[in-house]
Amino acid sequence: MRGANNIFPATSFQPCPKILLLPLLSTHHSLFTTHNNKMKFPANCKYTEDHEWLRLESGNVAYVGITEYAQSELGELVYIEVETVGETVEANTIFGTVEAVKTTSDLFMPVTAKVLEFNAAVGDSGDPALVNEDPYGKGWIIKIEVANPADLDGLLDAAAYEKLVG
Repeated sequence: MRGANNIFPATSFQPCPKILLLPLLSTHHSLFTTHNNKMKFPANCKYTEDHEWLRLESGNVAYVGITEYAQSELGELVYIEVETVGETVEANTIFGTVEAVKTTSDLFMPVTAKVLEFNAAVGDSGDPALVNEDPYGKGWIIKIEVANPADLDGLLDAAAYEKLVG
């Protein structure tokens, strides 16, 4: 964009060359489905249409976070609030919020569950940007106890979620 509102004079502007970033893991790795050759959706997670993921760990204990797609749409996260620790939250009900530079967004519980823990690594004394850097790993948001594991059958698998955001 050239003109009076541009900070670069029309004669000195040089566009930056495009840089190709390669994923750390092969796009053919069996644990991931790839979106647009860069976004990954782990096959061991279930997904919601509101862009949360849920990964069942042991028994009824699971981790919940936002998808790579969601964090990329929100941009850099600056604050995450969860005030539902210790409470049972119904499916599709708000359990917290994420605040990005651009906007604030509600977080919806994928299934009815008791919130056991808020990830301190992304909380007040932590770094919310971990969600941007590692949404399916260190950037999880809450640990939950699922009320009825059969409810996970109503969530999307990786291929269905990829088709949704495709």
